[in-house]
Amino acid sequence: MFQCPICERNTSIPVGGASGLPQNLHFGFEVEVAGYMSKMVNNSDVACDHCIDGGNGPAVVFCCTCHQFLCKVAYEYHRTGRHLSKHNMVGLDQEGARQLHNTKKPRDHYCSQSNHGNNNLNFYCETCSLLVCLHCTTATHKTHTVKEISTVAKTHQMKLTGALEDAREVVTKLTGAMDENNRMIEQVEISKQTASLAINKAFETLQQTLEERKKTLLSELEAISLSKTTALTLQKEQFEKMIGDIGHYTDMASQILQTMRFMWTSTTVARVGTRYNIKIQSKTSEGAEYPHGGVEVKGEMRSKTHNGAVVYGEVEDHRDGTYTITLTPQTAGPHQLLITMDGQHVQNSPNDLDVLPIRDYRILCKAQQVIQCNEPMCVAIHDNGDIYVGSGDGCIYVFDRVGQLKNTIGSSGSGDGQFSSPSGISIKGDVLYVADTHNHHVQKLTSSGKFLHKFGQQGSGQGQFNRPWGVMIDSNNKLIVSDSGNHRIQIFNENGGWLLTIDGQGNHSFQSPWGLALDPQGNIHVAADGSNTIKVFTKEGVYIRMYGDPNHPSGIAIDDEGYSLVSEYNGHCLSIYDPEGNKIHTVGNLMHPYGTALDSRDGSVFIANCGADTVLKYCV
Repeated sequence: MFQCPICERNTSIPVGGASGLPQNLHFGFEVEVAGYMSKMVNNSDVACDHCIDGGNGPAVVFCCTCHQFLCKVAYEYHRTGRHLSKHNMVGLDQEGARQLHNTKKPRDHYCSQSNHGNNNLNFYCETCSLLVCLHCTTATHKTHTVKEISTVAKTHQMKLTGALEDAREVVTKLTGAMDENNRMIEQVEISKQTASLAINKAFETLQQTLEERKKTLLSELEAISLSKTTALTLQKEQFEKMIGDIGHYTDMASQILQTMRFMWTSTTVARVGTRYNIKIQSKTSEGAEYPHGGVEVKGEMRSKTHNGAVVYGEVEDHRDGTYTITLTPQTAGPHQLLITMDGQHVQNSPNDLDVLPIRDYRILCKAQQVIQCNEPMCVAIHDNGDIYVGSGDGCIYVFDRVGQLKNTIGSSGSGDGQFSSPSGISIKGDVLYVADTHNHHVQKLTSSGKFLHKFGQQGSGQGQFNRPWGVMIDSNNKLIVSDSGNHRIQIFNENGGWLLTIDGQGNHSFQSPWGLALDPQGNIHVAADGSNTIKVFTKEGVYIRMYGDPNHPSGIAIDDEGYSLVSEYNGHCLSIYDPEGNKIHTVGNLMHPYGTALDSRDGSVFIANCGADTVLKYCV
């Protein structure tokens, strides 16, 4: 640090030393004058600043205006020149040096243009940022912005003064910032020392805590290990006892099995890609049901073609003497079904089984069989393949599987065994139920046509009808009847005793229900002609959902996978829906179709195509 002799401010010496300090014009001028004075008083030869080669001898005078040493020739030129004669010239001695010191006038600067007569540069061209003489202002700089040098100097002096003040203010702020920086450095060091102490103390505490926790965990581990070892030892003893008991019971079961027999049944059709369920009931030798499980049951299905491909079944033990085997065949054609219990074949095992191909309703297009029949209203398929058709002429016609008429049941009329527009028929075993629509009752007959019983009469009370249309028999032999004129469904026992009414209250009501069908879960699907929907209810009458937008649905059938086939009376088509209620296919070119039925044996579809007096069969 050193103190400036002019402004008396303390200033740091730059890295480059004194040469890095800013230039002081005043000080530089003083140094320049001192150099001139030194040459003047030393009485040594001084070269002429005006001559190029110094051939006219040493300098004899000094021009205080030009700041140049002049020889005799140059002096004569100055003294006689029109623009130089007024310059102040002194001798090269003590007196001359004194005069130069007292004058201290900076040298003048002249125009470099040879034809401007050494005019002083007293003007500043702002356009060119250049000092010019008076003659220049009227020549090359005539159109430029030119000001007197004194005016420009004052303007720049003011700007420089302002910049200087700004610089001093910035310096003051930077000095304060530097002081603050130093203070923060000191504070950081203090904080570092404090944090270091805290960290060391925390680690000492943590190390002590971890050591104590280690001892605790090791102690707990030892206790847990002892407890687990004791429990596992006890469990091992129990397992050994259980193994002994199981061996005892196995011997007993083997003895019992020697006197037992097993019965198996299946109510579904075997189809490729579809789960085929087999129910097994174990019985004693006396024929009583054996109420306990635990027997090893196995089931498999072997193809008689396809290189003997085998499908193994999944077995569920219901622990009540019954078992369910589920198999999913992968190939169509003849198969052999094998069922064993504890390694022994059950009754009727092995058994031949025909697996049907994959069912795809989307291939339905053209009927494979056409049966001529007058005004067919409904259709049902017997287990033996016979086709029962209810006709608008008051008869039930029975055709064999090739379409030949086998039998005619009833005639037009209102007596027992007579019908008026039989619109719904359902057959199970040897029993036939007919919805005798315009006689407003349901008749029960044998499959050959013998009258057995009838129930219902015209009205709106329980057990009464107003144009009964569809009829179904469920797995419990309950009768489900669509009472179309009363806009409801009624459920009866097999002898016609009323059990329940479903009228779909509120938003779930329906108008003119016609066709009925049961899905694999036993839910009731109602084809409501007047509301153009299919509505689904439980057997207890609880509404589940609705689906489809058929145009006057008249008949409905549902297969064992839950696909619905809906005939549309005014739509002149058959619409097919998947189990979720999405329409997947439509069979067109029908004429006012009524009832629809499925052959459970091969999945064939039958449609009572009333408008064309035909019954159509489609093969899947």
